Amino acid sequence: METKSILKWALVLSIVVVLNLFFNFAIDSFYDSPDYNDYCGNQSEPVVNVPRNQEQCVADGGQWTENAGKPIPESVIRENTEPAGWCDIDFTCRKEYEEAQSLYNRNVFVGLVITGLVALVIGLFVSVTGSAVSLGLSLGGLLSLVIASIRYWSDMDEYLRVIVLGLALIALIWIGIKKFKE
Repeated sequence: METKSILKWALVLSIVVVLNLFFNFAIDSFYDSPDYNDYCGNQSEPVVNVPRNQEQCVADGGQWTENAGKPIPESVIRENTEPAGWCDIDFTCRKEYEEAQSLYNRNVFVGLVITGLVALVIGLFVSVTGSAVSLGLSLGGLLSLVIASIRYWSDMDEYLRVIVLGLALIALIWIGIKKFKE
């Protein structure tokens, strides 16, 4: 009897892992994530003309940052003195990339939530045919919801975080009552 129990849990864990690998690779295969090089060019090529002043930096789409030190009086400035600041040349294109990545993460979140809920519902309805398959699909669906939330958590609005956590709590309580009734 112990061997059968071990095999059952091995099947449950296998379903959970493979189901989530399937969901994530399917999304990755059909929905490409933004590529940083599409927004900011090829990063392997060196920047030839680094802007040395704020006007040129901003004109090139960068953001100028002043050095934190004391300003050097003009009478003391020599040829090799520290520049007045530095230019983050990728500032604008990186912002555009981050916005595209946030949108991508939101869409993946929606896809994983939908597939996770489908797996969860199927797991609840196939409980008649076999408890290991049912439990594997249910836990796989829950793991998909967790993975979706983790991927989108940093971009998620605070109210949406509370809603997601509340729904997760309700789902867990409902599954606990439905699955483990004595």
